[in-house]
Amino acid sequence: MVKVYLSRKGISFVEHNVSTDSESLKMLVSLGYRTTPVTLVGDHKVIGYSPTGLDAALEETGII
Repeated sequence: MVKVYLSRKGISFVEHNVSTDSESLKMLVSLGYRTTPVTLVGDHKVIGYSPTGLDAALEETGII
């Protein structure tokens, strides 16, 4: 859902698949998480699918 939400807003992103990429899994765990999605927007971390949280992070970083 996060991918669809960002795509509909025309925002580019990089997806990391923790199921197939061990380095991405290590990065997720190093952030203190074991579940997805975790969306990093600048210094902001949005856990789960949260349109409100995503918009707030995008606005605070000046992306939208």
